[in-house]
This record gives sequence, structure tokens and C-alpha cells, in this order.
Amino acid sequence: MSSSKNSRPAPSSSVPKQGSARSAAGAPRTTAASAPKNAGAAAPPVDASRPQIRPKAEGWQQPMDAEGRPKLQFAQPKVKQPPKHLADMTLDERITRAKELGISGFRAKQLSVHYFRHYTSDPDQMTDLPAETREQLVEEFLPPLLTEVRRLKTYDGATIKFLWRLFDGAMVESVLMRYRSRITLCISSQCGCGMNCPFCATGQNGLTRNMSSAEIVDQIVQVNRAIAAGELDAPNAAEIAEEADHAALGEETDFAESEESAAAGKGASSSSGVGPQRVSNIVFMGMGEPLANYKRVMNAVRRMVDPAPEGLGMSARGITISTVGLVPAIRKLADENLPITFALSLHAPDDELRDELIPVNSRWKADEAIDAAYHYYKTTGRRVSIEYALIKDMNDHQWRAELLAEKLNARGRGWVHVNPIPLNPTPGSIWTSSEPEVMRAFVNRLESLGVPTTLRDTRGKEIDGACGQLAAAEE
Repeated sequence: MSSSKNSRPAPSSSVPKQGSARSAAGAPRTTAASAPKNAGAAAPPVDASRPQIRPKAEGWQQPMDAEGRPKLQFAQPKVKQPPKHLADMTLDERITRAKELGISGFRAKQLSVHYFRHYTSDPDQMTDLPAETREQLVEEFLPPLLTEVRRLKTYDGATIKFLWRLFDGAMVESVLMRYRSRITLCISSQCGCGMNCPFCATGQNGLTRNMSSAEIVDQIVQVNRAIAAGELDAPNAAEIAEEADHAALGEETDFAESEESAAAGKGASSSSGVGPQRVSNIVFMGMGEPLANYKRVMNAVRRMVDPAPEGLGMSARGITISTVGLVPAIRKLADENLPITFALSLHAPDDELRDELIPVNSRWKADEAIDAAYHYYKTTGRRVSIEYALIKDMNDHQWRAELLAEKLNARGRGWVHVNPIPLNPTPGSIWTSSEPEVMRAFVNRLESLGVPTTLRDTRGKEIDGACGQLAAAEE
């Protein structure tokens, strides 16, 4: 990945025509026009040098539906919802609510400044509010949402994993990572997950409920408070040097755009090299499927990008939303008119493997998901990221790199970037990272076929960095 911003080439005239969204009756749409020639009914080639391991759940029973397929859960159960919080509302809605309570609307703005600029919900720190109504205002607008249960820090001090307990006892996680010129926070959007992927710790207990917009935002506010208190160490020289060879969370498509968004962070200084002193990049790659909680996630995103005191005043370009492939929601996201980064967690280019690896592929096939990702690029002009977890002897064969390149190139050049991700190794499990030489060969093959590819930097191995691991251990 280049450190200079690439210009986007003109769309290729050979790009296939985009199909319609999934039908109301629920039948998946076929995309023969956009599929490569070797992606039909013929069996995939076999890599004779290495075995083909099939996905399977280990240590837990994967829920199945009546037809014997992995069960998918899109709707949340009917459960009690969290209290309404200032971050659930626009500034105008806060002012209106204050007036309904017989309080000056100006007080709602003061509370917003405390929360979004000073990262505090502590009434004792709000000395500009009347002492006699301070507690009432905080109780009404800033009810407690996330309580820190546990915090794990890497030996180098540059990565912290937070475990939060929500009002109903549900557990969620966030992971904070400091890089050379940005601070990235990986956040959760649901309590649990209903996508039922066999390799994911989060999905093992299914979906408990959607997180509210304020619960999503409060992860950032509380982490910003920790950063302001000096609780995140700077990366060392060796880690900074290594960044030249890996894409980090929060820079899904382009180094230059990532650094531009980081420069928008509070206290950023390109000349001093200090970097932002608050979270500058957000990745929705924690617990849950963000697009299955679409309305609340998008409301949270607007709180992130709204200028203070309405929101956190972050750059939309520094926000990445990742999905396993909910095609109608991807197309809806493209119409939001927000320059956020979109990432598709593909993990296999062929439906035979992806049906087992990513159960939602039974609803929307790999080509449909890639079509929707290409539509996002065409609509927004924002280059798309393809996330691809490299799993030993499962999806890391050379022919899959070739098939992936063929499918991406069939839709044009310059619209996509691939981020292969070494899976966190699990001794004795089929779910373990590809061998280093296999990862290099996979990346090299994609690049040789004209697909921009950067191996993802992984952090937090010694602190159970993969989403859901810490919450599962606490239960």
C-alpha cells in the first residue's frame, strides 16, 4: 500500500452490469453476467501439494435451522432496551427534551460539551451547571451505559482491550491501538452476533440484542477519557518501522487518507510526530454484525462525525464499517452520502467454501456481495476493502488467490484493495493462521494479477485480541 494518495482510474467499460437487489420473496439473485468463467458449476481445482480442510465448529454446537443449514438471526429478541442517552439524540432533540423538563435548552448544550469534548459524565466536574439541578441533568441525559469490567494491555503498551458490562449484564469488547500517526478503536455494535460463523467466538452464543447508538458511541468517549489520562503508551521504534509492511486496522484503503483523518484528531501535530491525542479512526470489527443493527449504527456514525458539541467531530473517512455480506444493507449504506470506508469480510471467493465459512452466503452469494461492494465504490467513489482471514489449509490455496483476483478484476481496476489477515493462532485447532510462506505466496499472487494487496497487521495476541474471546472467558 502506497503512502501517497492514488487517483481513481476511470471505470472500465468492461465492468459487468449491476444486478438488482435480492427479491422480496427472499430468493438469492444469480450474477452470471459478473461471475468469472471458471466460477460456474465445475468443481474447483485441487492443490495437490496441500490438503483442503473443511470448516467446522470446535468446542460448541453450531445452531442449525429446520433445513439443516447454519441458523441466521437478523432480528434481535424482545428484551429491555438501555435508557435513552444524550448520544442517542441530535442536539436539537436534546434541547427539546430539556425544555419539556422545564430546563433551559442551553443546559443541554452545556451537557453535550462536557460529554463530547471533555469525555465526562461526572456531575462534580460540571461546575458551570447550577449545583441544585446538576444531578438531575446528568441523571436525565447521561445515564450510565458501559461499566468497565476488565482491561488487558499488551507488553509494549500500545494496545489495550476493554471489557464492558452493559446495563443488563451483557458483555461487549473494544480494542484500542496506537499507531505512528493515528489511534484506532475497534468497537462492537451488538451483544453477541446472529451470523453464526463457525470460527468466531462472538457468534457462539448467538445474538442477545442490538446495542443502542449511545452504547456504541460511549465506547469511544470512555476510551478517549483513558487516552486523556495518559493510559495508552506510544508504539516503539520497531513497531513504527513494521508499519511500512502491514495495513493496520483503521487504514483499510489508503495510507494517505488514514493519515489525513488522523490529522483531524484533537492535538494532532504532523510536525511534532505526536499524533492525535484521541481516537482518530474507528473500525466496526468488534462484536456483532454492524449492518444487522443498521439504524442504530448509522445514528452512532452521525454522532461520531457531527461537530462538537453535537457529536465527536471525527472524520468520516476514518470510519470503517465491515460486514459479512448483507447485500441490501450494503446498497443502502452506499446511499447514505457519508464518505466512510466499506470493508467486505469475504474470506473465500468460491461459494462451496464460503457457504460453510460464512453462513450468510446461503442468502447472498459471493458474487452478489462483491457486486454490492462494487456498487458502493461506484456510488461513493470510495475504494473498497476486501477482508480475507488466511486460515491454514482452508482458504489459502493459490487457486483461491487467482479466483479472487479474477472476480475482482472482472469488475474493473482501481476500485478495491485486499487485506489478508493472519488468523490468531489456536494450537491444535483447524482455525489457525496460514504459514508465513503461504501468506507471502498468497499476497504475491494477488499482486502479480494486478490486485492491490497489503497483509494486515495483527495486534493483541497475548491479550486474546480476537473479538469475543475476552467476553466468552468472563461468562
